Amino acid sequence: MTRDALKGKIQTVLGPIAPEALGRTLMHEHVLCDIRPPATRGDNDLGPEITLENVWQINHGHGLKRAGRKYMLDLEDIATREVRMMKHDGGDAIVELTCGGLSPDPRGLQRIAAGTGVHLIMGCGYYVNDYQDPKNHGRTVDDFAAEMIGQILDGVPSGMDGGTDVRAGMIGEIGCTSPWTDTEKRVMQAALVAAAETGAAINVHPGRDPDQPQEVADFIKAAGHPTDRIVISHIDRTIFDEARLLKLADSGVTIEFDLFGQEASYYGLSDIDMPNDATRLKLIRALISHGHLERVVISHDICYRTRLASFGGHGYGHIFRNVVPMMKKRGYSETEIDTILVDNPRRLLTFV
Repeated sequence: MTRDALKGKIQTVLGPIAPEALGRTLMHEHVLCDIRPPATRGDNDLGPEITLENVWQINHGHGLKRAGRKYMLDLEDIATREVRMMKHDGGDAIVELTCGGLSPDPRGLQRIAAGTGVHLIMGCGYYVNDYQDPKNHGRTVDDFAAEMIGQILDGVPSGMDGGTDVRAGMIGEIGCTSPWTDTEKRVMQAALVAAAETGAAINVHPGRDPDQPQEVADFIKAAGHPTDRIVISHIDRTIFDEARLLKLADSGVTIEFDLFGQEASYYGLSDIDMPNDATRLKLIRALISHGHLERVVISHDICYRTRLASFGGHGYGHIFRNVVPMMKKRGYSETEIDTILVDNPRRLLTFV
């Protein structure tokens, strides 16, 4: 595949499609993924099976010594069913951002896309520092960039078979912590090189600090890369005030609220009060009121089994089944909803 062949198209795991074929899109999900900390992956004790009696306790994070199954999205039959359920609820496409460090499964994504009729767009690159192969800490920017370019133009490695013809359609989620590590900065620089070379957009996982998304945006602007091809994820667990939010949007990046469905204030990974869906919609309305409708995308970022419908969660269909009706009740127009769910994803995922 060449850049010229990709230009003006969206690349799914089953091959390029015309942008108008995309439809309503979740911009940040995981379908097949292992987000257990690497140091724990050799632990054969995964804890209890997930049941109606323990799912709340597993989600809340206290009282169970082992809950490894929660972090594993490795059941392809269930993944297929969950994606099919999303399609029934009105979704057409999923951006699947399981990149290096999170056990990507390109062949599995191909099978799920073929079995459901849902467009799956795969990410590439590397997650945060602690999830990376120790060898990465000695790699150069050019080395990382060449790998990402190859994943987009040629195909993504898969397990022990040496490689696949499954090509990435976006760069990311590129992992950052706060403060950034040197390796993470090199990966980010490489992502910018790969994006310039291929015409792909970039999704960024920012560190858990309210000023880090802006730090990332400033880093990208200083590198001379256009910010309109950058998506900053997880804003709803990172920025909680309008001033920071509007400043970030003014920098030209796309703001991603991707934790829809997490309705409880409890957030086990940081000492914050997580917003609910109604609060997310209020913040999005603030962005729209300040002229930033074209810089908003939404998703669920499902990376735990307990968020799947099969295990007592909301599933990939929640936004289409529950949030879109809520948006309409709160005065969102059809044009605004379509811009967020169709037009903005289409623009970002189309290679330039």
